[in-house]
Amino acid sequence: MNLEARKIEFVQEFLRLQNEEIVIMLEQILRKRKTELLEENLKPMSMEQYNAEMDQAESDSENGRMIEVNDLKVKIEKWN
Repeated sequence: MNLEARKIEFVQEFLRLQNEEIVIMLEQILRKRKTELLEENLKPMSMEQYNAEMDQAESDSENGRMIEVNDLKVKIEKWN
């Protein structure tokens, strides 16, 4: 069985659950494992990358390629 078929089967089984305790447990397992995978793949930024991003940020600021926080909030509110 391929991954897509397994996911569909899992979701179907999940939707049939009537026990909230099991749902909570599955949510916790999912969150924990996603966090573990993220941490396993998290690598520190190199100094070269850090410096390049700082240079880009300074250039953006100097050349007006920024958005004010209030304008950003208005844009985000329109997403909903």
